[in-house]
Amino acid sequence: MRLAIIGLGRMGSNIARRLMQGGHDVVAFDLNPASIAQLAKEGAVGADSLEEVAAKFDGPRIFWVMLPAGGPTETTIATLRDLAQAGDVIIDGGNSFFKDDVRRARECAARGVHYVDVGTSGGVWGLERGYCLMIGGDSDVVNRLDPIFATLAPGLGTIPRTAGREATNDRAERGYIHAGPAGAGHFVKMVHNGIEYGLMQAYAEGFDILSGRSSDKLPEDERFSLNLPDIAEVWRRGSVISSWLLDLCAIGLAHDPALEHFSGQVADSGEGQWTVDAAMEEAVPANVLTAALFARYRSRVDSTFGDKLLSAMRFGFGGHVEMPQ
Repeated sequence: MRLAIIGLGRMGSNIARRLMQGGHDVVAFDLNPASIAQLAKEGAVGADSLEEVAAKFDGPRIFWVMLPAGGPTETTIATLRDLAQAGDVIIDGGNSFFKDDVRRARECAARGVHYVDVGTSGGVWGLERGYCLMIGGDSDVVNRLDPIFATLAPGLGTIPRTAGREATNDRAERGYIHAGPAGAGHFVKMVHNGIEYGLMQAYAEGFDILSGRSSDKLPEDERFSLNLPDIAEVWRRGSVISSWLLDLCAIGLAHDPALEHFSGQVADSGEGQWTVDAAMEEAVPANVLTAALFARYRSRVDSTFGDKLLSAMRFGFGGHVEMPQ
C-alpha cells in the first residue's frame, strides 16, 4: 500500500523504514529537509510540502501523522483535512488526547474523510522489534488498513501463547488491536502510559532505597554499600519483576552508576494527567498512578536519586538507549 508518513523524528522515520521493508510505498515529509533526503535515499518518495504529499497519490490517500501532541498535530491534521478528498484516511499515530480524536473524527466525517487514531508503543527499537498498536476508528477502514498494521506490529514472535485464550482473531497476539471507535486507540495508549508512570516510579523508589542504605545516618553495622548495576542485572534474570523498564535501568546504571549526568527533573508528557483525569471522571481509584504523577511534579523542585533514574529512563542514557513510548 502507498501511504504518507508526516513527521520523520526517530519514531516516524523508523515507522517509514519498517513499512518500506515490508513492501509498502512511503511518501515522506518533514519540516527538516535533511530528514526527507535521508529517507529518499532509502527508497521513500520525498515531498517538500503537504500539498506535494497529497499530489503523490493516484487514488485514495492515507496520511499517517507522527508529530508531537497538541499544536503541531492539530495544525497538520487541519491542513490535511482541507487537502483531503472523500474516502481519504488521516491517521494520528502520536500521543494525542483521546477527546481530540473524537472531535477530529467528527470534523473529518463531515467531509467524507476517515479518521483513525493509533496509539503506538515501541520507541527506537520498533524498527527491529515492531510496534505495539492500539487502534481506534471505523471497523471497515481499520480492516482496509490491516496490511499496514500487520507490517508494523511485532507478529507472534517467540512470546508463549496464552494458555486457554479464546479470540475471534489473532491480532492481539500479533501485537495490534482494533480497540473501538475513534478515540479508543489513544485512550488505551493513555492508560498504558499512566501504568508506565507507576511502574517506573516503583523501580525508582526501590533503587532509591537501595542507594540510601550506605547513609552515615544509619548504624554502622546496618549500612550496605550495594552494587546497583549488579542488582539491576540480576533482577533481569529470572526475577518476577523483570521487564523492559528494568532493562533500561540496568543499561543506565551500567553506564552511569551515580546518575551524575541527570538533573532529576522528570518530564510529564501529559498522558499521566489525562489518565488521572479519566479515573476521576469514572470514579475509579488510581492511587499508584496518581502518586507517580505527583512525584514527577515534585521532582521539579526537589530531586532524589530515584528521580535521576526516572529522568534517565525517560530521556536515554548518553545516547545508548531511549525510553520506549
